[in-house]
Amino acid sequence: MMGATHTESLLSVTDLVKHYPITKGIIRERQVGAVRAVDGISFDLQKGETLGLVGESGCGKSTTGRLLMRLEQPTSGAIRFEGDDWLSLSRKDLRKARKDMQIVFQDPFSSLNPRMTVGEIVGEPLLVHGAAKGADLEQKTAKLLEVVGLDESHARRYPHEFSGGQRQRIGVARALALNPRLIILDEPVSALDVSVQAQVINLLQDLQRDFGLTYLFIAHDLAVVRHISNRVAVMYLGKIVELAGKAELYANPMHPYTEALLSAVPIPNPKARGTRTRILLEGDVPSPVRPPSGCRFHTRCRIAKDICSQQEPPFVDFGSGHKCACWVKCG
Repeated sequence: MMGATHTESLLSVTDLVKHYPITKGIIRERQVGAVRAVDGISFDLQKGETLGLVGESGCGKSTTGRLLMRLEQPTSGAIRFEGDDWLSLSRKDLRKARKDMQIVFQDPFSSLNPRMTVGEIVGEPLLVHGAAKGADLEQKTAKLLEVVGLDESHARRYPHEFSGGQRQRIGVARALALNPRLIILDEPVSALDVSVQAQVINLLQDLQRDFGLTYLFIAHDLAVVRHISNRVAVMYLGKIVELAGKAELYANPMHPYTEALLSAVPIPNPKARGTRTRILLEGDVPSPVRPPSGCRFHTRCRIAKDICSQQEPPFVDFGSGHKCACWVKCG
């Protein structure tokens, strides 16, 4: 994997919010609440690094990825990509700018058009953006398939003729077509068998090394995130509760939620398991419609104090980029 010396910010996210309104009435004219999917998150993504974004299902990870791509419009906040205000771009300018930011979706079975050949799927971005046509388009499409470990003859086949791992490679080839700077990987291996997961992860690392790519890697599997990421951000109920370098986070987790997640990661070596205690979280994840007051994790936290339910903890930097929001551990 690439070294983790990064100084230049490619993407900067500040106080990003996405609330989905809940409406009532015959024509849905009256708002009675909101689903707080993403509720004020901030982070930077450095050129050439991989930032892992982890958390339980429903915490807002995938919504964050869609907001960055502007597949959905944020309620508020700021996104700057290579210094440009990403949210102020017109539809025309956004279409041009999207060449530099692409996304690979979670499900390789539903993210590819079954009525298009693989060649048409991979070459479509080049055709739409006027980057190639005719024989040049065929040549570039064949090259993209080769880069992700597929054969140029596959261009004439349809997605249903391929395995899950091969389909995800097709999705990666499509994302690479326009030479992006940043690729958002939304649970790219969660639908694949474990052995195939490793192959796709290795492919992503090779591509990052060869083409200088930057990744936002969204996942719930901390073992996979540990393998590919330089830094890790932990999300809970629309908030980032901890952010640190990979080695630091896994060796010295500060937030009780991070500790619980890491305690559930399988350890292959039986001798290394001996001293570790599994932390079982009580209760269910609260509703994002009515999130708890104060720290959102306090309803399931084994060390919560009175202040945890009364005031939201600040996101404190403890040095070396290790940030945490917890009154007990980080206050």
